Amino acid sequence: MPKLKSHSATKKRFRITSTGKVMFKKSGRGHLLSVKNSKRLRTLRKKGILPTGIEKHVKKMLPYA
Repeated sequence: MPKLKSHSATKKRFRITSTGKVMFKKSGRGHLLSVKNSKRLRTLRKKGILPTGIEKHVKKMLPYA
């Protein structure tokens, strides 16, 4: 059976933790940062964890992760 290909866009955007959860970078840290308050920027700095429903789709696109 041939090797499965990983989805390139998914590789760039998501990372699987050692416990099997899917982490992602939060949006909104690119530009116009002077408008956003420090509390908002601090929460956007942290990585997000996907809900289990969406997690299944991402893991399907990353077969060897």
